[in-house]
Amino acid sequence: MADHSVVAEGLTKRYGGTTALDGLDLAVARGTVLGLLGPNGAGKTTAVRVLTTLVRPDGGRAEVGGYDVRREPRLVRRRIGLTGQNPAVDEILTARQNLRMFGRLFHLDHATARARADELLARFGLTGAADQQVKGFSGGMRRRLDLAASMILAPEVLFLDEPTTGLDPRGRSEVWDAVRQLAATGTTVLLTTHYLDEADRLSDQIAVIDKGRNVMADTPAGIKRAVGGDRIEVVLDTPADLPVAAQAVARVAGGVPPETDEARLSVHAPVRDGVAALTDVARTLREAGAGVVDLGLRRPTLDEVFLRLTGQRDARKETMA
Repeated sequence: MADHSVVAEGLTKRYGGTTALDGLDLAVARGTVLGLLGPNGAGKTTAVRVLTTLVRPDGGRAEVGGYDVRREPRLVRRRIGLTGQNPAVDEILTARQNLRMFGRLFHLDHATARARADELLARFGLTGAADQQVKGFSGGMRRRLDLAASMILAPEVLFLDEPTTGLDPRGRSEVWDAVRQLAATGTTVLLTTHYLDEADRLSDQIAVIDKGRNVMADTPAGIKRAVGGDRIEVVLDTPADLPVAAQAVARVAGGVPPETDEARLSVHAPVRDGVAALTDVARTLREAGAGVVDLGLRRPTLDEVFLRLTGQRDARKETMA
């Protein structure tokens, strides 16, 4: 698969009696962002550790940048960058000093390290803060500097493990912009995150894994379509109108019982012909004199898709019951 920067086939990894990876497959095309999603304990971190040569797999094979992670780990390491959950930069040093230090640690000569530091400061929008100590940086600035440090050797593949954990909305937006820029310039990014809106916005492809196995892989839109298409939703002004709304939605739902949320005063169900269903329900509710707060077609969110694919929605319902 010459057009892919990361390929994994049948990866397995066990820790004692625990199976962390159980035949995992991945394929990440060059210059794209893959969002790797899964609940806690799904095997995401183990997969990243195997692909970055930090852990040897027990079975299967994987190539990163065209090199085998088991047979050619040094060649793999020359082609990757890794940004973990915790910042790796030194708070006492300035941003410029940090990047020059990383350059020297990667065996760049003094002149090349200085030039590369200046290039990355400009690329990540940190030139104005280049000579400030990192301890005065915001969370978003620190993560951008972290990303810059991981790009010292211009890696072909960048692994990001929960890159925006603990950041405020502005900080997350800054990191998102930096990741988009990296992908746009040809870097392949493998992203693990618990923020599903983050995966939705950044990823060209999403791979959902659970218990070390593949659950589904597709574009964000493709995964949503596969799990469920359009849903009609009615939000009412008073509980007295819930029965008539439920009847109207049931009629257009093709035999699928609608779900009623009494707390939100809403009724919703999947539909095939969304426009026709919306028109029918609107007419029925108008004729019944129902007080409608909102009426529309909705696509499932990635959060809803994730819960369905990993079975957590059913588990949560059983716990509540």
